[in-house]
Amino acid sequence: MKKCLKVLFFLVVTVLCFSNEKEIRLKLATTTSTENSGLLGYLLPEFKKDSGITVDVISVGTGKAIKLGENGDVDVVLVHARALEDKFVSDGFGVKRYDLMYNDFVILGPKKDKLNLKKQKNAADVFKLIANKGATFISRGDESGTHVKEKEIWKSINITPEGKWYKEAGMGMEEVINMANQQQGYTLADRGTYLSMKNKIDLVICYEGDKILFNPYGVIAVNPEKQPHTQIEAANKFIEWLISEKGQKLIGSYKVGGEVLFFPDAKK
Repeated sequence: MKKCLKVLFFLVVTVLCFSNEKEIRLKLATTTSTENSGLLGYLLPEFKKDSGITVDVISVGTGKAIKLGENGDVDVVLVHARALEDKFVSDGFGVKRYDLMYNDFVILGPKKDKLNLKKQKNAADVFKLIANKGATFISRGDESGTHVKEKEIWKSINITPEGKWYKEAGMGMEEVINMANQQQGYTLADRGTYLSMKNKIDLVICYEGDKILFNPYGVIAVNPEKQPHTQIEAANKFIEWLISEKGQKLIGSYKVGGEVLFFPDAKK
């Protein structure tokens, strides 16, 4: 009996050791837009089928995602603020930035858009009108890619937004859209998150189409020279899969309510 128990114990330990050896868990820091839209829930099971690698997602704003990469708390970052991404690489924290996909930013507001934003020539004029009229504007206020883009537009018209009309939420995109919806105010949002929520809110797109609202996403492996403990092999496999023909096709085929949320953009 004792001998059987010893054999059984040995087999269990062997199986557990083998399982632990084989299991690879990759840490990905990414934006709330890729998580909230459902895209990652669509892509990651397919990647695991192909690679055996499990991807653990940390969903935050772009600024915080990049900070996690700098600290070596993650293996890969997938974000959307080009200037911050380029700095991350040039400072040696990231290996190389790869184009992955894009969508665009839109300006959301009440269905009864009293400011008639659609008639404005560009996004800068829209922001100027909102400020001049003191219309409620909800800002991400969290150094996310969306917040970075918003600040870029305010800077282009030499306006520092302040006062009761301007509210910094310090929260993710879904929460900010819900706040704007509750207060029937305006906000800047990525189209993907809006499309994933549009059937649950009363806000509509009040302005879109300006080239300044273009929203590209990049994916970057954390540099093992800075953070030797990171899993560069698994990170590279993940990136290669995302920019492969299969990964790009999956990104382009992901829809919510019949609408494509992200457009593949990897360079061959």
